[in-house]
Amino acid sequence: MSAHDPRCAFCAIVSGSAEAHVVLEDDHAVAFLDRRPLFPGHVLLVPRVHIGTLPELPEELIAPLFGRAQRLAAAVEQAMGAQGTFVAINNGVSQSVPHLHVHIVPRNRGDGLKGFFWPRRGYLDEAHAVRVRDAIRKALEATGG
Repeated sequence: MSAHDPRCAFCAIVSGSAEAHVVLEDDHAVAFLDRRPLFPGHVLLVPRVHIGTLPELPEELIAPLFGRAQRLAAAVEQAMGAQGTFVAINNGVSQSVPHLHVHIVPRNRGDGLKGFFWPRRGYLDEAHAVRVRDAIRKALEATGG
């Protein structure tokens, strides 16, 4: 984690050296309209410090970041007259900018976003689900969770 990465597009927005339509800015985070939105009102929320992915986010920044995500989800829904929001984070895969960012997207029934979701692949059987559950629990124990 470093204050800013000079090669990072989001760090440039945070520092003010790149333009963006900023909707929220404070000591912890900056939120701005996505330049390639799924729908108008699609907001990206980023921590002020350069952090690559959610697993790298220091514990003391979790509440500030997700408190702002919660506020933005309500504000986007209200401002856009939406029925709800889709809130998502990519880590590594499909992360077009390697700076942690939370997508807050206004949603309405029948808005066609179904194509955005990947096909679902279920468990082979109950035993497979149990093995996956146990593997995740073991990984959580190893990381102190």
